[in-house]
Amino acid sequence: MRILLTGATGLVGQGVLHEVLADASVTHIGLLGRRAVDHDDPRVQSLVVERFDELDAVADQLTPWDACFYCAGAPPVGTAERAYRHVTLDLTLHVARVFAERNPQGRFLYISGANANPRSKIMPLRIKGEVEAALQALPTTTAMLRPGGVQPAHGERSPHAWMRPMYAVGSPLMGLGVRLLPGLLTSTAAIGRTLLALAAMDDPPRVLENAAINRIAAGTQA
Repeated sequence: MRILLTGATGLVGQGVLHEVLADASVTHIGLLGRRAVDHDDPRVQSLVVERFDELDAVADQLTPWDACFYCAGAPPVGTAERAYRHVTLDLTLHVARVFAERNPQGRFLYISGANANPRSKIMPLRIKGEVEAALQALPTTTAMLRPGGVQPAHGERSPHAWMRPMYAVGSPLMGLGVRLLPGLLTSTAAIGRTLLALAAMDDPPRVLENAAINRIAAGTQA
């Protein structure tokens, strides 16, 4: 498989990249982002852009890909609504539309969030729901993953310094929670394995809640 990944420097993206690198069936890995990610693996290629709504600099490198794992986004806490909407909705849709145009047989797999709903009164959940609805209308196969709490499985660190102490304290408890509360908590490893499984399915489910993410990651269907 040829996998295009966004958000590789984020906490979820770091874990997803770890799982993608461990999968021998992945022959090419494109990291679309605003800065290069140095990696010794010869399969990895950095596709650097200044902005996600301006992809001309990497236009020739945006095909062919079997799937796009979209892990980029803004933190829902501490981000003003206007900025959150731009990053979460506008930029995601721009990348998705370009990907769908250049890879009509590809899959666009989006990391959304638990309780995403375009009618929600909670701003991040409402905007995530709007993104889901817009992606589902694209002329390509899409799937939405709705994780709840996410445990860093491989020592991933949040790019946001103010969030790191919370993960440092909470990660061990989250590991226990993933086992005891599979409907509420998952891990970066489970998300990565599920994305890979969805990319290989003939007819992947369109929406996966947290429990389904964990089931697929464990080797069972949603």
